[in-house]
Amino acid sequence: MKIVVLERSSVGMDVSIDCFSELGEVTAYNNTMYDEIADRVKDADIIVANKSRLNEDTLKDAPNVKLICEFATGFDNVDIPYCKSRGIAVSNVRNYCTEMVAQHTFALALFLTEKLRHYDDYVKTGKYANQDRFSNFDIPFLELAGKTWGVIGMGNIGRRVAKIAEAFGCRVIFYSVTGNSTVTDYERVDFDTVLRESDYLSIHCPLSDLTRDLIDAAAFSRMKKTAYIINVARGPIINEDALYDALMKDKIAGAGLDVLSKEPMAKDSKLQSIQDSGRLIVTPHLAWASVEARERCVSINYDNIKAFLEGRELNRVDLA
Repeated sequence: MKIVVLERSSVGMDVSIDCFSELGEVTAYNNTMYDEIADRVKDADIIVANKSRLNEDTLKDAPNVKLICEFATGFDNVDIPYCKSRGIAVSNVRNYCTEMVAQHTFALALFLTEKLRHYDDYVKTGKYANQDRFSNFDIPFLELAGKTWGVIGMGNIGRRVAKIAEAFGCRVIFYSVTGNSTVTDYERVDFDTVLRESDYLSIHCPLSDLTRDLIDAAAFSRMKKTAYIINVARGPIINEDALYDALMKDKIAGAGLDVLSKEPMAKDSKLQSIQDSGRLIVTPHLAWASVEARERCVSINYDNIKAFLEGRELNRVDLA
């Protein structure tokens, strides 16, 4: 079997993919541009990818492809109907980064809540060493306990975040975008209520026609001026122009983002101009990327390839 890894660097060079060599002849590329895909996969039996677009244009001259594996949960880079017509199986990895994304949600929230950038700078600039009292708390900060934590998207990550928020002493409410959630452990509310009552609002739902620009100017106008919003899901769920306006006009207290509408961040993004880390913190789409999560991502892909070769069930994308 010829296994072609198109974006080896997407799981980090510090994480080994040597295990794939047990299953076939491996050719790995650190990264692959669109116009390079067709040539690189033309002899492949199995393709491992992340963001590379795999469609009729890039696969038509690759007659041997039997399986596409994703270094990710999402598979919007793959033309599923075309793969179905070719009999190409598609597999992804699920739940490999739940713990890390939940952890990062609170890292962002606590960074904003406790004004950590300000106080770290206060110490490192020598102001603390030069003061005449033992403590400094010139910018007020609050506890999570007793606050309302709203969750949009009560999947595995949303449920983990809810559990952690509950441990902090928060009241947890959630909004189901599709209305199909079966979760009964937490109070389910409508969209207006989750906006109006949340002191912290974290987003954990997929990007879809239902969620694109879900948090727009109208949504921000219904939130508390003291509220924080955290997005570790997909960037386009929040309208960035509306977010910029909300932050600049004090419609909300702050925002923590790990995802943006364009990645890497657009050089002309309005958010780039907000240098106050007490109002806005942006991390470069890393919430999923702990060492442990990336190792699990590789391991699950190995298991999927092995299962496929042995004719066993794998973590398969529904091609229906």
